[in-house]
Amino acid sequence: MSKERQRLRAEREAARERAAAESARRNARAARRRARVARVSRLAPRRSGRPGGLLARRRREQNAIVVVAFLLVQVFAWISLSSWTGRLAVFALSAFLVPVFITLAFDRRS
Repeated sequence: MSKERQRLRAEREAARERAAAESARRNARAARRRARVARVSRLAPRRSGRPGGLLARRRREQNAIVVVAFLLVQVFAWISLSSWTGRLAVFALSAFLVPVFITLAFDRRS
């Protein structure tokens, strides 16, 4: 019985060593890949998450104003109008007039 245990223990240790070698090989490969990516990414220019300049901030504020105004018009239409056709007409009209409002209010000519 002890020879059988010894053989099983040797098989378990051999399997453990194979798993450790495989894991070490995978870790080394991942480390090489990370080093390669780091080397290449150092050469590329860094980008921030979003532009933070004055023009970008102003554009975000203007977009927020447009969205809030659009939503207020829709809420007012839903409260004041009882017919679905009226609500849909207000939605369609306001969707078509948003670019006109943007151009007139914020002088965005493109």
